[in-house]
This record gives sequence, structure tokens and C-alpha cells, in this order.
Amino acid sequence: MSGAIAEGEGTGARRVTVITGASGGIGADLARVFARQGHDLVLIARSGAALESLASEIAVPGRSPPLVLVLDLLAPGAIDQIAAALRTAGVSPDILVNNAGFGLLGPAASLDTAEQLALIDLNIRAAVEMTLRFLPAICAARGKILNVASVASYFPGGPGMAAYYASKSFLLSFSLALSQELRPQGVTVSALCPGYTKTGFQARAGFGPGLGLTRFPGTAAISVAEAGYTGLMAGKQEIVPGFFNKVSVLLLPFLPKSVVLIIISRLQQNRVRPR
Repeated sequence: MSGAIAEGEGTGARRVTVITGASGGIGADLARVFARQGHDLVLIARSGAALESLASEIAVPGRSPPLVLVLDLLAPGAIDQIAAALRTAGVSPDILVNNAGFGLLGPAASLDTAEQLALIDLNIRAAVEMTLRFLPAICAARGKILNVASVASYFPGGPGMAAYYASKSFLLSFSLALSQELRPQGVTVSALCPGYTKTGFQARAGFGPGLGLTRFPGTAAISVAEAGYTGLMAGKQEIVPGFFNKVSVLLLPFLPKSVVLIIISRLQQNRVRPR
């Protein structure tokens, strides 16, 4: 499984930061922050035009331009293609940012089954496969992994976004376990857990104008990205940007789960349906 990447280890392969879901939102701002800090980048997403525009924006004269890989992580063999492209380019990941993912709003019984399974496939399977595929190279470089989870990771389920909340809880749990396992090898694993952040996520998930959740203070994507980078470099296991989100996570253990579930259910109802 790891042989393709292992071939590049110790042969002078240039080290890079690989970011999935880099075409917009938090992923694009993470790319901007990493570029600003001097990292060579590999940007992965489905939108070629958006990636090329971002790559041109963050390119630095005298440095290698970002490598753009236009791929759908849900497509069969996509991660094999990423490994082959990195090998061909003579680069090896020392930092991996698993950012690709999406949400769906609505009762699980009424949402499309295939879409919910695709959510689980992208939010969980693709992140795990990317991590395991490139872990030998990251370990050899004593590198870092940043998994973009959500403040939803801490909640006891999310009525109205059941599959999404569950997928992010998995990602946080996976990150914490890996952090402990890989610490002796000098590898940092961090989970970035933002709260409500205004990006294209809301439109993809099906948020309506009357959704109670949108009444909470949001955090700018660039602020989330900067907090993620700073926390990763500091070796933090969990990164929760924003004062309101931090307080919410701290208070959760003191609230009955039944009450929390009722509150979430009400917040995640589209009171006014879009026409």
C-alpha cells in the first residue's frame, strides 16, 4: 500500500504540504496561510478552474509553484492517482491536510441514500485512506497531519445532520488516537474543529434562510485557517477556533444529552424553506 511513496523517501524528494478540498472555503484559506509561511503545496479538488486561480494567487516568485491535481476523491483509484502524480513530480508529503468534505441538512430518512453514503465515503473513508497511504512518508519526515473536523464532533449526535455529525465525530476520534500512536515517532496529528463558518458549505448542505443555526456568530474562514495552522505547528491535538465555540465545547459535558439533542434539532430546522 505504501510502496509507491516509500520509493521517494531518502532520494531527495522535495517535501510538500498536501491539501484536499483546496478549491474554496477553509481549504483555500489554509492553502493561503501555508503558502504565506513558505510551504510548497499540492492542491487537490474537483474544480480545476478554482484550483488554478488559487495556485496563481499564492505562487511566490523564486519558489516552486503549487502542484494542482484535479481529482474527485470519491472516484475509484483517485488516491492511487495522487500517489503516482506526487512520485512523478518528485515530491513527498511531510504535511497532510485532510479538508475535503461536505454536509447534508435534513432528516436522514428523507435525504437521498446515495448522497449520505457519499458523505460518509468522503468525510471518513477518503481521509483515512489518504492518511494511511502517505503515513510512511510523513513518519519518515517527522511531519504533521491536520484533519478538518468540526465543533459538531463534540456533540452527542446532530438531528437534522445525522450523517455529518457522526462523520466528524469519527474524524476527531481517529485524530486523537493517531496523535497518541504517532507521538513517539515525532509526528503531530491535530483536529481542527471550527464552528459555523460562512463558506460554500452551507449551500451544498441545503441551509435555508430561516435556519436557526445561522443566527449564531460565525467565524471567517481565514481566521479558522490561521488558527488551524498555528495550532498544528504548536502540536495541539484539538483546535477549536472562536470564543463561542470554545465555551460551547466546555459546557457540553454539563448538559444532559437529551436536552442537547432537542436544542440541535430545533437549530437545524429550516423554518423558512427557500423557493
